[in-house]
Amino acid sequence: MDIAYIPSPSTGVIHLGPIPLRGYAFCIIIGVFVAVWLGNKRWIARGGKPGTVADIAVWAVPFGLVGGRLYHVITDYQLYFGEGRNWVDAFKIWEGGLGIWGAIALGAVGAWIGCRLRGIPLPAWADALAPGIALAQACGRWGNWFNQELYGRATDLPWAVEISAGPNRDAGTYHPTFLYESLWCVGVAVLVIWADRRFKLGHGRAFALYVAAYCVGRGWIEYMRVDEAHHILGVRLNVWTSIVVFVLAVIYFVLSAKLRPGREEIVEPDRSGGKDDKGDKGDKDGKAAVGTTAEAQDKAAVEAADAGPKDSAPALAQGVVKADLRKPAVDAEAPEADKS
Repeated sequence: MDIAYIPSPSTGVIHLGPIPLRGYAFCIIIGVFVAVWLGNKRWIARGGKPGTVADIAVWAVPFGLVGGRLYHVITDYQLYFGEGRNWVDAFKIWEGGLGIWGAIALGAVGAWIGCRLRGIPLPAWADALAPGIALAQACGRWGNWFNQELYGRATDLPWAVEISAGPNRDAGTYHPTFLYESLWCVGVAVLVIWADRRFKLGHGRAFALYVAAYCVGRGWIEYMRVDEAHHILGVRLNVWTSIVVFVLAVIYFVLSAKLRPGREEIVEPDRSGGKDDKGDKGDKDGKAAVGTTAEAQDKAAVEAADAGPKDSAPALAQGVVKADLRKPAVDAEAPEADKS
Protein backbone atom coordinates (compact mmCIF):
# COMPACT_ATOMS: atom_id res chain seq x y z
CA MET A 1 0.00 0.00 0.00
CA ASP A 2 1.33 3.43 -0.91
CA ILE A 3 1.93 5.81 1.97
CA ALA A 4 2.04 9.58 2.00
CA TYR A 5 5.43 11.24 2.17
CA ILE A 6 7.32 14.41 1.31
CA PRO A 7 9.15 13.93 -1.99
CA SER A 8 12.76 15.07 -2.27
CA PRO A 9 14.08 17.01 -5.27
CA SER A 10 15.64 14.79 -7.91
CA THR A 11 18.59 17.17 -7.96
CA GLY A 12 19.86 19.96 -5.80
CA VAL A 13 21.24 22.04 -8.66
CA ILE A 14 19.84 23.58 -11.82
CA HIS A 15 22.24 24.66 -14.56
CA LEU A 16 21.62 27.97 -16.26
CA GLY A 17 24.00 27.42 -19.15
CA PRO A 18 27.44 27.00 -17.57
CA ILE A 19 26.26 28.54 -14.28
CA PRO A 20 25.06 26.11 -11.57
CA LEU A 21 22.20 27.35 -9.37
CA ARG A 22 22.27 25.36 -6.15
CA GLY A 23 19.25 25.05 -3.87
CA TYR A 24 21.47 24.84 -0.77
CA ALA A 25 23.09 28.19 -1.57
CA PHE A 26 19.74 29.83 -2.34
CA CYS A 27 18.36 28.77 1.05
CA ILE A 28 21.35 30.31 2.83
CA ILE A 29 21.10 33.55 0.84
CA ILE A 30 17.37 33.85 1.53
CA GLY A 31 18.05 33.27 5.22
CA VAL A 32 20.66 36.04 5.31
CA PHE A 33 18.26 38.52 3.67
CA VAL A 34 15.49 37.61 6.12
CA ALA A 35 17.82 38.04 9.11
CA VAL A 36 19.08 41.44 7.93
CA TRP A 37 15.57 42.65 7.04
CA LEU A 38 14.07 41.75 10.42
CA GLY A 39 17.17 42.83 12.30
CA ASN A 40 17.05 46.25 10.64
CA LYS A 41 13.42 46.76 11.65
CA ARG A 42 14.16 45.79 15.25
CA TRP A 43 17.30 47.95 15.34
CA ILE A 44 15.40 51.02 14.18
CA ALA A 45 12.68 50.32 16.76
CA ARG A 46 15.37 50.36 19.45
CA GLY A 47 16.61 53.75 18.34
CA GLY A 48 19.28 52.72 15.85
CA LYS A 49 19.87 54.02 12.35
CA PRO A 50 18.70 52.35 9.13
CA GLY A 51 21.40 50.36 7.38
CA THR A 52 23.55 49.73 10.44
CA VAL A 53 22.54 46.06 10.72
CA ALA A 54 23.46 45.45 7.07
CA ASP A 55 26.80 47.24 7.46
CA ILE A 56 27.78 45.00 10.37
CA ALA A 57 26.39 41.91 8.62
CA VAL A 58 28.98 42.51 5.90
CA TRP A 59 31.51 41.48 8.55
CA ALA A 60 29.45 38.87 10.36
CA VAL A 61 28.22 36.78 7.40
CA PRO A 62 31.61 35.90 5.82
CA PHE A 63 33.07 35.12 9.25
CA GLY A 64 30.02 33.00 10.01
CA LEU A 65 30.30 30.99 6.80
CA VAL A 66 33.97 30.28 7.44
CA GLY A 67 33.28 29.37 11.06
CA GLY A 68 30.41 27.08 10.14
CA ARG A 69 32.50 25.25 7.57
CA LEU A 70 35.48 24.94 9.91
CA TYR A 71 33.32 23.41 12.64
CA HIS A 72 31.87 20.89 10.21
CA VAL A 73 35.24 19.89 8.75
CA ILE A 74 36.88 19.58 12.17
CA THR A 75 34.10 17.53 13.74
CA ASP A 76 33.63 15.37 10.60
CA TYR A 77 37.25 15.28 9.46
CA GLN A 78 36.96 11.64 8.37
CA LEU A 79 34.74 12.76 5.47
CA TYR A 80 37.62 14.74 3.98
CA PHE A 81 40.88 13.35 5.33
CA GLY A 82 40.08 9.69 5.74
CA GLU A 83 41.28 6.87 3.50
CA GLY A 84 40.09 7.30 -0.07
CA ARG A 85 38.87 10.85 0.62
CA ASN A 86 39.86 14.03 -1.18
CA TRP A 87 40.77 16.91 1.13
CA VAL A 88 39.80 19.40 -1.60
CA ASP A 89 36.17 18.49 -0.90
CA ALA A 90 36.48 20.38 2.38
CA PHE A 91 36.21 23.61 0.38
CA LYS A 92 33.04 22.55 -1.47
CA ILE A 93 30.64 24.36 0.82
CA TRP A 94 27.84 24.14 -1.76
CA GLU A 95 27.62 20.39 -1.19
CA GLY A 96 26.45 21.02 2.37
CA GLY A 97 28.13 20.97 5.72
CA LEU A 98 27.83 24.07 7.95
CA GLY A 99 27.95 23.77 11.72
CA ILE A 100 25.74 26.36 13.41
CA TRP A 101 27.98 26.42 16.48
CA GLY A 102 31.01 27.51 14.45
CA ALA A 103 28.91 29.91 12.40
CA ILE A 104 27.62 31.71 15.50
CA ALA A 105 31.01 31.73 17.24
CA LEU A 106 33.11 33.09 14.38
CA GLY A 107 30.22 35.21 13.09
CA ALA A 108 30.21 36.92 16.48
CA VAL A 109 33.87 37.81 15.96
CA GLY A 110 33.04 39.45 12.64
CA ALA A 111 30.08 41.26 14.22
CA TRP A 112 32.34 42.48 17.05
CA ILE A 113 34.73 44.00 14.51
CA GLY A 114 31.86 45.72 12.70
CA CYS A 115 30.40 47.02 15.95
CA ARG A 116 33.76 48.35 17.09
CA LEU A 117 34.13 50.29 13.86
CA ARG A 118 30.67 51.84 14.36
CA GLY A 119 31.00 52.42 18.12
CA ILE A 120 28.05 50.12 18.83
CA PRO A 121 27.71 47.65 21.74
CA LEU A 122 27.73 44.10 20.39
CA PRO A 123 25.05 42.79 22.83
CA ALA A 124 22.53 45.40 21.64
CA TRP A 125 23.14 44.48 17.99
CA ALA A 126 22.88 40.77 18.81
CA ASP A 127 19.56 41.32 20.60
CA ALA A 128 18.12 43.05 17.54
CA LEU A 129 19.31 40.28 15.22
CA ALA A 130 18.46 37.25 17.41
CA PRO A 131 15.02 36.30 16.00
CA GLY A 132 16.28 37.01 12.49
CA ILE A 133 19.08 34.50 12.96
CA ALA A 134 16.54 31.89 14.03
CA LEU A 135 14.48 32.55 10.88
CA ALA A 136 17.67 32.38 8.79
CA GLN A 137 18.30 28.93 10.22
CA ALA A 138 14.73 27.95 9.41
CA CYS A 139 15.34 28.92 5.78
CA GLY A 140 18.79 27.37 5.62
CA ARG A 141 17.58 23.96 6.82
CA TRP A 142 15.65 23.53 3.58
CA GLY A 143 19.01 23.38 1.85
CA ASN A 144 19.39 19.94 3.48
CA TRP A 145 16.19 18.90 1.73
CA PHE A 146 17.70 19.79 -1.64
CA ASN A 147 20.82 17.78 -0.78
CA GLN A 148 18.84 14.87 0.74
CA GLU A 149 20.80 14.96 3.98
CA LEU A 150 20.34 15.25 7.74
CA TYR A 151 17.26 13.06 8.01
CA GLY A 152 16.24 10.86 10.91
CA ARG A 153 15.22 7.27 11.48
CA ALA A 154 13.06 5.36 9.05
CA THR A 155 9.34 5.95 9.46
CA ASP A 156 6.05 5.55 7.63
CA LEU A 157 4.46 8.71 9.03
CA PRO A 158 2.52 10.82 6.50
CA TRP A 159 5.10 13.59 6.73
CA ALA A 160 8.09 11.31 6.20
CA VAL A 161 10.63 12.50 3.64
CA GLU A 162 11.52 10.28 0.72
CA ILE A 163 15.25 9.73 0.25
CA SER A 164 16.63 8.21 -2.91
CA ALA A 165 19.61 5.83 -3.02
CA GLY A 166 22.97 7.56 -3.16
CA PRO A 167 26.43 7.71 -1.60
CA ASN A 168 26.23 6.77 2.08
CA ARG A 169 22.41 6.60 2.06
CA ASP A 170 19.72 4.02 1.39
CA ALA A 171 16.43 4.66 -0.35
CA GLY A 172 13.40 4.89 1.92
CA THR A 173 11.21 7.24 3.95
CA TYR A 174 12.66 8.87 7.03
CA HIS A 175 11.90 11.45 9.72
CA PRO A 176 12.44 14.89 8.11
CA THR A 177 14.63 16.27 10.88
CA PHE A 178 15.49 19.26 8.70
CA LEU A 179 11.77 20.12 8.72
CA TYR A 180 11.52 19.62 12.49
CA GLU A 181 14.43 21.97 13.06
CA SER A 182 13.08 24.53 10.59
CA LEU A 183 9.74 24.66 12.39
CA TRP A 184 11.47 24.75 15.77
CA CYS A 185 13.54 27.76 14.67
CA VAL A 186 10.38 29.60 13.60
CA GLY A 187 8.99 28.95 17.08
CA VAL A 188 12.22 30.24 18.65
CA ALA A 189 11.95 33.46 16.64
CA VAL A 190 8.35 33.99 17.79
CA LEU A 191 9.37 33.29 21.41
CA VAL A 192 12.22 35.81 21.33
CA ILE A 193 10.06 38.53 19.75
CA TRP A 194 7.30 37.98 22.32
CA ALA A 195 9.65 37.86 25.32
CA ASP A 196 11.55 40.93 24.12
CA ARG A 197 8.34 42.94 23.88
CA ARG A 198 6.96 41.61 27.16
CA PHE A 199 10.08 41.91 29.33
CA LYS A 200 12.17 44.54 27.47
CA LEU A 201 15.22 42.30 27.21
CA GLY A 202 18.53 44.07 26.78
CA HIS A 203 22.31 43.72 27.11
CA GLY A 204 22.39 40.47 25.13
CA ARG A 205 19.57 38.66 26.93
CA ALA A 206 17.35 38.34 23.85
CA PHE A 207 20.26 36.69 22.07
CA ALA A 208 20.91 34.42 25.06
CA LEU A 209 17.24 33.39 25.04
CA TYR A 210 17.51 32.52 21.34
CA VAL A 211 20.63 30.41 21.97
CA ALA A 212 19.09 28.55 24.92
CA ALA A 213 15.79 27.88 23.13
CA TYR A 214 17.54 26.68 20.00
CA CYS A 215 19.74 24.30 22.00
CA VAL A 216 16.69 22.67 23.57
CA GLY A 217 15.28 21.83 20.15
CA ARG A 218 18.62 20.89 18.62
CA GLY A 219 19.22 18.38 21.42
CA TRP A 220 16.18 16.18 20.75
CA ILE A 221 16.30 16.64 16.98
CA GLU A 222 19.98 15.68 16.88
CA TYR A 223 19.15 12.56 18.85
CA MET A 224 16.83 11.44 16.02
CA ARG A 225 19.39 11.77 13.24
CA VAL A 226 21.09 8.72 11.72
CA ASP A 227 23.89 10.36 9.73
CA GLU A 228 27.46 9.58 10.70
CA ALA A 229 28.70 11.49 13.75
CA HIS A 230 31.21 11.26 16.58
CA HIS A 231 29.90 9.96 19.93
CA ILE A 232 30.98 10.65 23.50
CA LEU A 233 29.70 8.17 26.10
CA GLY A 234 27.27 6.88 23.50
CA VAL A 235 25.79 10.33 22.82
CA ARG A 236 26.27 12.32 19.61
CA LEU A 237 28.78 15.17 19.82
CA ASN A 238 26.26 17.84 18.87
CA VAL A 239 23.95 16.74 21.69
CA TRP A 240 26.75 17.39 24.18
CA THR A 241 27.45 20.71 22.47
CA SER A 242 23.78 21.67 22.82
CA ILE A 243 23.86 20.88 26.54
CA VAL A 244 27.03 22.90 27.19
CA VAL A 245 25.92 25.91 25.13
CA PHE A 246 22.47 25.84 26.75
CA VAL A 247 24.00 26.00 30.23
CA LEU A 248 26.30 28.87 29.23
CA ALA A 249 23.40 30.82 27.68
CA VAL A 250 21.26 30.42 30.82
CA ILE A 251 24.14 31.51 33.06
CA TYR A 252 24.69 34.61 30.94
CA PHE A 253 20.97 35.42 30.95
CA VAL A 254 20.73 35.21 34.76
CA LEU A 255 23.94 37.13 35.50
CA SER A 256 23.16 39.82 32.93
CA ALA A 257 19.70 40.37 34.44
CA LYS A 258 21.27 40.89 37.88
CA LEU A 259 24.24 43.00 36.86
CA ARG A 260 22.65 45.05 34.06
CA PRO A 261 18.85 45.06 34.36
CA GLY A 262 16.66 46.80 31.84
CA ARG A 263 17.54 47.70 28.27
CA GLU A 264 20.06 50.06 26.71
CA GLU A 265 18.72 53.60 26.39
CA ILE A 266 21.08 54.45 23.53
CA VAL A 267 22.11 51.70 21.12
CA GLU A 268 23.82 53.82 18.48
CA PRO A 269 25.60 57.04 19.47
CA ASP A 270 25.35 60.14 17.29
CA ARG A 271 28.57 60.47 15.31
CA SER A 272 27.63 63.65 13.39
CA GLY A 273 30.11 65.79 15.33
CA GLY A 274 27.70 67.21 17.90
CA LYS A 275 25.73 69.43 15.55
CA ASP A 276 22.23 68.30 14.71
CA ASP A 277 19.36 69.71 12.72
CA LYS A 278 18.00 71.61 15.72
CA GLY A 279 21.35 73.33 16.19
CA ASP A 280 21.44 74.35 12.55
CA LYS A 281 17.88 75.67 12.80
CA GLY A 282 18.78 77.65 15.92
CA ASP A 283 21.74 79.28 14.15
CA LYS A 284 19.52 80.22 11.23
CA ASP A 285 16.85 81.66 13.54
CA GLY A 286 19.47 83.68 15.40
CA LYS A 287 20.85 85.14 12.20
CA ALA A 288 17.33 85.93 11.04
CA ALA A 289 16.59 87.75 14.32
CA VAL A 290 19.71 89.88 14.01
CA GLY A 291 18.81 90.72 10.42
CA THR A 292 15.27 91.70 11.44
CA THR A 293 16.59 94.04 14.17
CA ALA A 294 18.95 95.77 11.75
CA GLU A 295 16.15 96.22 9.21
CA ALA A 296 13.89 97.74 11.89
CA GLN A 297 16.56 100.27 12.85
CA ASP A 298 17.13 101.28 9.24
CA LYS A 299 13.39 101.64 8.65
CA ALA A 300 13.01 103.82 11.74
CA ALA A 301 15.81 106.08 10.57
CA VAL A 302 14.23 106.48 7.12
CA GLU A 303 10.81 107.28 8.62
CA ALA A 304 12.37 109.88 10.89
CA ALA A 305 14.09 111.58 7.95
CA ASP A 306 10.87 111.70 5.94
CA ALA A 307 8.82 113.09 8.82
CA GLY A 308 10.75 116.38 8.92
CA PRO A 309 12.22 118.35 11.84
CA LYS A 310 8.99 118.50 13.77
CA ASP A 311 8.21 114.80 13.86
CA SER A 312 11.70 113.37 13.50
CA ALA A 313 12.46 112.95 17.19
CA PRO A 314 9.26 111.11 18.16
CA ALA A 315 9.45 108.87 15.08
CA LEU A 316 13.09 108.08 15.66
CA ALA A 317 12.46 107.32 19.31
CA GLN A 318 9.52 105.11 18.44
CA GLY A 319 11.61 103.19 15.89
CA VAL A 320 14.45 102.73 18.35
CA VAL A 321 12.05 101.42 21.01
CA LYS A 322 10.59 98.92 18.52
CA ALA A 323 14.08 97.81 17.50
CA ASP A 324 15.16 97.39 21.14
CA LEU A 325 12.16 95.20 21.85
CA ARG A 326 13.28 92.84 19.08
CA LYS A 327 16.91 92.59 20.24
CA PRO A 328 18.12 89.30 21.80
CA ALA A 329 18.25 89.09 25.58
CA VAL A 330 22.05 89.21 25.54
CA ASP A 331 21.93 92.91 24.46
CA ALA A 332 20.11 93.81 27.68
CA GLU A 333 23.03 92.57 29.72
CA ALA A 334 25.59 94.66 27.83
CA PRO A 335 25.31 97.77 30.13
CA GLU A 336 26.10 95.62 33.15
CA ALA A 337 29.29 94.45 31.45
CA ASP A 338 30.22 98.09 30.69
CA LYS A 339 29.75 99.10 34.34
CA SER A 340 32.23 96.52 35.50
